[in-house]
Amino acid sequence: MKNKMNDYTQKCNHPEIRELTLANGIAYPSDEELVMLILGKGTKDNPIEQLSEKVIQAINASNEDNLVENLTAIDGMGSSRALAISAAIELGRRRKGFLHSIIRKPKDVVPYIKHYSLMKSEHFITITTNGAHEIIGSKVISIGTVSRALIHPREVFADAVSQHASGIICCHNHPCNQCYPSNADIESTKQLYKASSILGISFLDHIIITRDGYFSFLEHGMLENDRSFDSL
Repeated sequence: MKNKMNDYTQKCNHPEIRELTLANGIAYPSDEELVMLILGKGTKDNPIEQLSEKVIQAINASNEDNLVENLTAIDGMGSSRALAISAAIELGRRRKGFLHSIIRKPKDVVPYIKHYSLMKSEHFITITTNGAHEIIGSKVISIGTVSRALIHPREVFADAVSQHASGIICCHNHPCNQCYPSNADIESTKQLYKASSILGISFLDHIIITRDGYFSFLEHGMLENDRSFDSL
């Protein structure tokens, strides 16, 4: 236990992060440590370790249109630092982003939402696609409690309508790590499916993500259309 604590302490020491990253590669740091490398230092009231953790929380709770605003609201950030973080995210998105990636089957979605499985509260996310099943957008619709994220069809389909999307995939995480739908999940999926039919947007799937796996309503025959991605 003592050795593990020493390793953890060493890894969280910012100057050591630079050396360890140089030695082990850029994939070595955690998300918080990547933020530490970008920011360089914290403030008197917000040490770099705390500041980086708050930045990651803000990133996970934000969308493209409010990311800078949410980052700037963190004590010790300011507009310059907020823009630096946002620019790094945008550069990564452009170089290795999931936009225009083709979704052929439910598990193709998992890599793009896997990081939400580590969140301590439920996050409800929508992924919109065009007629060729290419991803054209992703958005956090709602952040709820440990056991529930409140959603309304109006918010769920807003981006899909504005983007003229052909299809939508709904996703949410289960912090409890139980990889099956609750009764509320089943009922909300039925409502969303009905709304999608009215709007003329294909409801491709509802996927629940956990640390150990995922659950697809489509794969389990729980959608009325019950079609594969390949046949759409």
